[in-house]
Amino acid sequence: MTQGALLPQILVFALPLILSGMLQLLFNAADIIVVGKFAGSNALGAVGANSSLINFFVNIFIGLSIGANVTAAKYLGAKKSVEVSDTVHTSVVLAFITGVAIMIVGILLARPILTFMETPDEILDLAVLYLRIYFCGMPAMVLYNFGASLLRAVGDTKRPLVYLLIAGVINVILNLIFVIQFHMNVAGVALATIISKCASTVMVIRCLVLEQGSMRLFMLKEKLKVSPERLKEIIAVGLPAGVQGVLFSISNILIQSSVNSFGAIAVAGNTAASNIEGFIYVAMNASYQACVSFTGQNFGARKFDRILKVLLLCALTGTLTGIIMGMPAYFILGTKLLSLYSSDAQVIAYGMKRLSIIAPTYALCVIMEVPVGTMRGMGRGVLPVIVSLIGACGFRILWIMTVFKMYPTLETLYISYPVSWILTALAQFILAFFTYRRLKDI
Repeated sequence: MTQGALLPQILVFALPLILSGMLQLLFNAADIIVVGKFAGSNALGAVGANSSLINFFVNIFIGLSIGANVTAAKYLGAKKSVEVSDTVHTSVVLAFITGVAIMIVGILLARPILTFMETPDEILDLAVLYLRIYFCGMPAMVLYNFGASLLRAVGDTKRPLVYLLIAGVINVILNLIFVIQFHMNVAGVALATIISKCASTVMVIRCLVLEQGSMRLFMLKEKLKVSPERLKEIIAVGLPAGVQGVLFSISNILIQSSVNSFGAIAVAGNTAASNIEGFIYVAMNASYQACVSFTGQNFGARKFDRILKVLLLCALTGTLTGIIMGMPAYFILGTKLLSLYSSDAQVIAYGMKRLSIIAPTYALCVIMEVPVGTMRGMGRGVLPVIVSLIGACGFRILWIMTVFKMYPTLETLYISYPVSWILTALAQFILAFFTYRRLKDI
């Protein structure tokens, strides 16, 4: 990552990430399609009602895993093998502890939080059941994300793709068995998900155990311990990243609560549209992840001229991806894609309302995220969180309390997304350039 032409390397790095994200979403889509087609709209709504809440907890460990990625990439770029090894073992221990903590909190607070979110009564019990089973698999999910993040630090995005493919096939097969054969409804979908996640975790941990050199994971008591220095570095980048994700999730939970007020059919339509948008997001997000890893290694090697090129190239590739995928998702394929999730005309109509606003403007989201990747790759994670808090999260909350209150329609609610992306993107780019210039002169 620290030498040679950048664009081909970024594309080679990003493509497996895009495919990994697509595969993961295809298998998640299979969950939703199976439950929507064979268990009905209420079951579809129950799964969808949990999406923003699950993302709230998921963003915590995704943020921390970014800290592991940046720390490992920095020391790999600086060729400091002892520090790389300490990062690997500290990350695995941190992942396990974080996963267990999230599991306990999620199981205990499932019903109170879903009730607070005004989840419709007709889907509340199903939503609680799904969420509690889903959270039982959190330790495995966190370990997988940390493991895959460590592999990305060294430029390996291919093996996680293979592991996801295998786990996804397991997930789809179990979905069909549990929901169609055994009529387990949302419980079957949740159970299939956690079994497949456990399979992918076993594979990624095995991969790290068999690694050579400083990236190798030793499953020994004397090695599996936390290095205070590496933990501080992981948290310095990862905690702000997690907080930012959590803050976005809080604003999305408020939006989900507002969607819930329109009834179970609206929730189902919103769920289907959100899942379609997820394919656009993961494709764009590969540019952000490339930006974090490439910036981290080049920052460790003190190659600042490449850092600026990484920022601009990742912003360009991410934006083009968002436009190429976002426009057809609504203007050409919208109704056809939504009909895969539900045959209910009302569900499709509600889904089209969301797609009409989010899909064509989704490229703005990656323009907002790439400069954040640059700052995190350089070890600066606090300021981007503050900017995101004000520019995106705070704005959306204010929008819900003012504009949406005056004009309580779903369209008004969804418009808050692109407006917040524009405001935050401008601020993040300005901040990234100032941070770059300051660190370059040190």
